[in-house]
Parts: sequence; structure tokens; C-alpha cells
Amino acid sequence: MSDAEWVLVRDLLPVPGWPAGRGRRPEGYCHRQMIDAIRYLVDNGIKWRAMPCDFPPWPRVYAFFARWRDAGLIAELHDRLRGAVHDAEGRDQDPSAAVVDSQSVKADATVALTSRGFDAGKKINGRKRHLLTDTLGLLPAVLVTPAWWSSRHLRAGGW
Repeated sequence: MSDAEWVLVRDLLPVPGWPAGRGRRPEGYCHRQMIDAIRYLVDNGIKWRAMPCDFPPWPRVYAFFARWRDAGLIAELHDRLRGAVHDAEGRDQDPSAAVVDSQSVKADATVALTSRGFDAGKKINGRKRHLLTDTLGLLPAVLVTPAWWSSRHLRAGGW
């Protein structure tokens, strides 16, 4: 992450609880290092254990990610970043229009039967990715379902 990117992201990060006495001890690594490591992992599609030695040890990075994911902070950061982009474009933070699209992808036999299904239209046994895209091309929501789900199921659920 460049210094300019970090300046923008730093102010949007959730505030840790320890400065206000609401949490554990301070974390041993800078949030910038941890976010850089997670971005590297996602960008390059590597396994956690293949994390280069330039980053903190992979168990620490994974623990950081898991803690933020479980507390909903990853989604909160995503929403804050999307809101900042909307503000920069002079738009409301909540999009007024969006498009839903889906894609069926094959799933390996090791994927649990409860999370995959058969898409008869595409003749694919696997999962379906449903993306909600706003007018700026940003993703307010992503949903992964068994492949037999259709857009009708999403509309019925209020998405």
C-alpha cells in the first residue's frame, strides 16, 4: 500500500478497543503491515503458509484477519471505503440503483453437498456467485449459494 493510500485508509479503520480500556493488550504489529499482508494474500491467491517473510508471521496475520472477520470489522471497513469513494464522487453514500448478476462455477468433489448444487441451465454442478453492483461499479453485497439458486430466490429474500 502506498503512503497516499495509507493516509486515506488509516482514518477509515475501526478504532481498537485497548486505547479506551475496552480490550486486550495492544497488537504486536502495525495495522498497515497486517492489511498489506492480507492484500498480498488476496491479490496473489497464495495460501496462508506461503506468506513471504517480508510480512509478519502467517499465524499472526491469520489471527488478525479472523478476529476482524468475526467481529464484522472487515465488512465495516469495506463499507467505509465504499462510502468514501461515493463521497469523493459527490454521491450519496448509499447507492440508489444497483444491478444483480450471477455466475455459476464448478465445485470440486471435496466441497460439501450442502453448499453446492446443480444449475440445470448451465449444466454445472457447483456454486453460484451473486454480485450486487452499484452505479460506480462497487460491490455493496456478494452472496455465494448452491448453483440451483436463481435470482428469483434473491428477490423473494429482499435482496
